Amino acid sequence: MRKVVVLLVLAVAFFAAGAVGIGGLRSTGDAPATTTVDPAALAGVDEVRLEQSIATLQQHLAEQPRDARGWATLGLAYVEQARRGGDASLYPKAGRSLRESLQVQPTDNDVALAGMAALAGARHNFTAALRWSERALAVNPFQPQALQLRTDALVELGRYRSAQHAARRADSVRPSTGTFSRLAYLAELRGHHAEARSLLTRAAGNLQAGADIAFLNFHLAELARRDGDFRAASAALTAARRASPQSPLVLIGAARLAVARGDVEQALRRYSAAVDLLPLTEYLVEYGELALATGRPALARAQFAVARAAAQLARSGGVAVDLETALFEADHGDPARALAAARSEWRRRHSLFVADALGWALHAAGRDAQALPYARRATALGTRDPRLLYHRGAIEHALGRTGPAERHLRAALAADPAFAPLHAAAARDLLRDLSR
Repeated sequence: MRKVVVLLVLAVAFFAAGAVGIGGLRSTGDAPATTTVDPAALAGVDEVRLEQSIATLQQHLAEQPRDARGWATLGLAYVEQARRGGDASLYPKAGRSLRESLQVQPTDNDVALAGMAALAGARHNFTAALRWSERALAVNPFQPQALQLRTDALVELGRYRSAQHAARRADSVRPSTGTFSRLAYLAELRGHHAEARSLLTRAAGNLQAGADIAFLNFHLAELARRDGDFRAASAALTAARRASPQSPLVLIGAARLAVARGDVEQALRRYSAAVDLLPLTEYLVEYGELALATGRPALARAQFAVARAAAQLARSGGVAVDLETALFEADHGDPARALAAARSEWRRRHSLFVADALGWALHAAGRDAQALPYARRATALGTRDPRLLYHRGAIEHALGRTGPAERHLRAALAADPAFAPLHAAAARDLLRDLSR
């Protein structure tokens, strides 16, 4: 689920960098020792330093358990660590630390309230994320991190007009990499790639931390690749690799670019290395689908098995994975299970990606007339996401709507001719069928 990852990384990393620090601990007279505000906080620190910071905080809080800011910082550190390693078992720890901060300081604790919003977003509970961010803003209406987290929640709930207003509000309070990135994402959702790339370039130019530079350059590479600008995509990935050589996102970007260029062997190697570092369901499924499309069914089955296990581990850590489950089961499993998962997620939120998943699950179950309104809703903003366009075209093809089907299938391939080997091939097959 790429879009959630986009928002989550920014929500955690930039919140942590701007709101709470873990670089130093100080004592002020007879008051409990508190954490200092360190602009380098969590964003961009490597895994070793992050682990060291967590250990330092744990020791500090054992000695000074009344440090509300320290507990909030520890909670955010756990969320960041979980994000980097794909380890959802850390989310309960994060929750306990943030709740401890609120127990120590139950009023005027906007840092912990915003931390709870970040945790809820990490678990894909965007209704709760919106509620926590608004509670933080009730304490401090100008807190930039809470404003950004509120934007994220509104986007994922499908409230795009409100999200646009929230993003502009956050940018007016304190323009930053986080606000530029959110405005870029909203532009991308509307199909305005040139605007999105401009905003991301502007955001990347203000960064110093290696991991953050790599993150934004990865997304610049994704937009450039989908625009057919392979040279710009390669340059952005080079910048990302230089900033953070061990970033799994760089490997994912390189794998996708290799697929687009037709270099299957390199793509397989990159995917293999990436999922070793970050075994997220999305990347495992991509790897498995590439293996399946290139005649490696045993390798595909192995990746799909790990993807199911990864989803279960995420679920055990409190993460809602119905969206990922719906798409995976619709393509590679049980249509009835796909439909149940998609409907469950639709009850929680109405984003365009959830609409797409529900429409695709209905299509897999042979209920295309019911699927079409959701497919239309998924593409209503003007997004150029090739999977969404392909799904709509395939549903229209099944309904005999020849003209719209051809238009959307061609748009999917134009948006990214190699957006997913299995689906791109299926789109071409459907177009050949229409031409006959």
